[in-house]
Amino acid sequence: MKLKLSNVRLAFPALFEAKTVNGEGSPAFSAALLIDPADKQVKAINAAIDETAKAKWGAKADALLKQMRATDKVCLHDGDLKASYDGFPGNLYISARNPVRPTVLDADKTPLVAADGKPYAGCYVNVSLEFWAQDNKYGKRVNATLMGVQFFRDGDSFTGGGAADESDFDDVSAGATADDLA
Repeated sequence: MKLKLSNVRLAFPALFEAKTVNGEGSPAFSAALLIDPADKQVKAINAAIDETAKAKWGAKADALLKQMRATDKVCLHDGDLKASYDGFPGNLYISARNPVRPTVLDADKTPLVAADGKPYAGCYVNVSLEFWAQDNKYGKRVNATLMGVQFFRDGDSFTGGGAADESDFDDVSAGATADDLA
């Protein structure tokens, strides 16, 4: 099931180069998407998780989902579990991955590349996700595939990053020397 989320905060983006998590597994493009628990989109996320589970497991879905949610086996997580990371405490987050590079767009829908410097950790984005049910030797889960990311608006950057502002520099076009600026 596909779902579009608007104005969610981006964390741990790997949008331009596939990466492994802690050096394990296959490289993938990924992101964590932070969302306030009071945001009306949380209801739609939970409905998508429920619908995905029902499509896969039918009448057993409710019982399986109860167990999966209790053991953190769905893509919507409690941010307090990652309280040591900026932006996570008090929020929920969706973890999403894709072995294929997701579409990455600017606010005006022009394609972005890594050199553009956005989207970055801490900015706000719109995202397209596809939910799917996993049932294999690794267990039962409901996961999210990161299909696309659109830069929505700036936010305070997590752990540095971003670019300097022009006000961080002095005008040196008139031949000022280092001694003049000290």
